[in-house]
Amino acid sequence: MRRIALINQKGGVGKTTLTTNLGHALALAGQRVTVIDLDPQGQLASSYGLFRAPRKGIDQVLLQQQGITDVRQGIRDLLTLIPAGEKLQEIEYLQDGGATRARLLQQGLQGMSADQDFVLFDCPPSAGLLVANAIFAADEALIPLCADHMSLNGLIMMLKTLKKFEPYLSKPLTQWIALNRFFPRRKLSKDIAEKLHNHFPEQLLEIPIREAAAIAECPGVGRTIFEYKPNSQSAKEFKALADLLMNSAPALS
Repeated sequence: MRRIALINQKGGVGKTTLTTNLGHALALAGQRVTVIDLDPQGQLASSYGLFRAPRKGIDQVLLQQQGITDVRQGIRDLLTLIPAGEKLQEIEYLQDGGATRARLLQQGLQGMSADQDFVLFDCPPSAGLLVANAIFAADEALIPLCADHMSLNGLIMMLKTLKKFEPYLSKPLTQWIALNRFFPRRKLSKDIAEKLHNHFPEQLLEIPIREAAAIAECPGVGRTIFEYKPNSQSAKEFKALADLLMNSAPALS
């Protein structure tokens, strides 16, 4: 089981979009996938067509120690959703429990079936307690960013944050970088992509997801790109990204 946190302190880089479509791409490739919404905004459920937000979800696992299998929902073949739940934001205000507050998700995942191939965490744009839970529970971190200077600065901040956690982890997180909302004809985009290739050659997943109207339209109709525009360039890119991720073994086992 590969547990991957899609994580970036900066907002607007497409974490939920990547989680939604990458999760479905992996499932379509025959992988058993669970996606977990750790963002209190709860947009992952609506991205899959659940427009009435589920009241219970991962919040019950973290706050009430409810079994994780009790709050999961099958949403596509081989694809399971664990929604945010309406009380997830309360995690950020926990005062009791000391360091164990950051390991609630890690403990909750012990009840998950071992037959899952991938577990993807859709993280909030912050560096709070929910993100700390994702870092401790994950084996890998996938950092999405757009090809602009602000996103590049956000990447550096995110890498520094992950570095601070390393002394407390049983092993360092394998780190991946994914370019999202990419404009291939824009000089700045090309320059940023080249910098990433030069400075992070082992971590960069060299399948950028281009900016496309179809991707932006998908959440409004509750479909993934494979259901909304299955023959589009975007669908091909997400399939290629999933294939690349499946064939990219973590740096540390």
